[in-house]
Amino acid sequence: MRVIWAALGLLSLSIGIVGIILPLVPTVPLLLLAAFFFARSSERLHSWLLGHPQLGPPIEQWQSRGAISLSAKRIATVSIVLIFLISLILGLRPLILTVQGLTLTCVLIFIWTRPSA
Repeated sequence: MRVIWAALGLLSLSIGIVGIILPLVPTVPLLLLAAFFFARSSERLHSWLLGHPQLGPPIEQWQSRGAISLSAKRIATVSIVLIFLISLILGLRPLILTVQGLTLTCVLIFIWTRPSA
């Protein structure tokens, strides 16, 4: 079972790292998931992830205070606005735009109501 947890952790970590570059791929939630899987599979991988200079702080901030850094909030907001603008430019149907707009608005409300790290 530990091998499955480790494989899921590595998959989550890989997709999370891709999310650093691609908009709307949720980096920190995937890093949190990787930390969860590593905690059940490998103390060495778990310690490495939490101690990583770039990947560890957002995990620690979320776990200790439920906080999201101000820069992450701004990047998420810009990404969400750009994605919605692309949907408008592509001329998606109004129903799809409405559902997308409501969903993205809820995501932004969630992000901006969390404490800042």
